[in-house]
Amino acid sequence: MITPEQVKHIAKLARLGLQDNDVDKFAKQLSSIMEYVEKLNEVDVKNVEPTSQVTGLENVMREDVVSRFSNREDLLKCTELPVQNDQIQVKSVISM
Repeated sequence: MITPEQVKHIAKLARLGLQDNDVDKFAKQLSSIMEYVEKLNEVDVKNVEPTSQVTGLENVMREDVVSRFSNREDLLKCTELPVQNDQIQVKSVISM
């Protein structure tokens, strides 16, 4: 069983503000969690491969397709952004 002193120590390490009246409640809850973990440690997993994901999806990203414009004017015509001095005007990334 996790002691109230251990709960206070864990709360301090996690930088959690803990009220004195919550210490006993969390001691019981943490003890329950640790008991469950001990049960999981009893399971034989020698022949089980590690699993990193379970959906079966391998690659959900689309291929990048480079589209080339025949000239600068065609590119400037297709933008919804404002054009200024034959350049597409975008919002500032760095503000000073």
